[in-house]
Amino acid sequence: MKRYLTAFLAAACLTGASTAAFAQSSPDAVVKAAVEGTVKAMQADPQAKGGDMNKITQVVETHFVPATDFQRTTRIAIGKAWTTATPEQQQKLYEQFQLLLVKTYASSLAQLRDTQVTFKFVPSNTGANAKDTVVQSHVISNGGDDAIDYRMEKSGNGWKIYDINMMGAWLIQVYQTQFADQIAKGGIDGLIKFLIDHNARS
Repeated sequence: MKRYLTAFLAAACLTGASTAAFAQSSPDAVVKAAVEGTVKAMQADPQAKGGDMNKITQVVETHFVPATDFQRTTRIAIGKAWTTATPEQQQKLYEQFQLLLVKTYASSLAQLRDTQVTFKFVPSNTGANAKDTVVQSHVISNGGDDAIDYRMEKSGNGWKIYDINMMGAWLIQVYQTQFADQIAKGGIDGLIKFLIDHNARS
């Protein structure tokens, strides 16, 4: 299991249920449905279980992405530079960053395709009027018990995942440093090119 967590974090540098169902769920229920739904769907699909990355990526897009707000993830990761980008640049940043996150998660998820794994989700005890919360979970396998935390925000579409803490590092913080370096070198267009090139290689 450490390989799964390490691969995800190293690649960073971001599981089925419908959007309507997520909107009616508590934050821990959203995470549970997303994570378990993605892994079960992957292990149940012969092509995905066989290691077909295109199929695994489709599973992630179908079962995990509806539970996320990657647009918020993108805005926070890019920081102040987001407000200086044109609407077209913002759309490209969002599309390419989401593609990066999906590919990264699919690559890591592939390591669980033939592994016996269970998940434990800690009730978040989120207040009725709360707009932001963290759901704690544990990934349990023969390799041990590993903690993964999900930061979530409540919007009109219900609770959405926008950041993940794996092995003590929040993914947004990891990306913020990388993106700031790229923006300093080549501006927003430079970051867009960096993301496009990275996605083309992966």
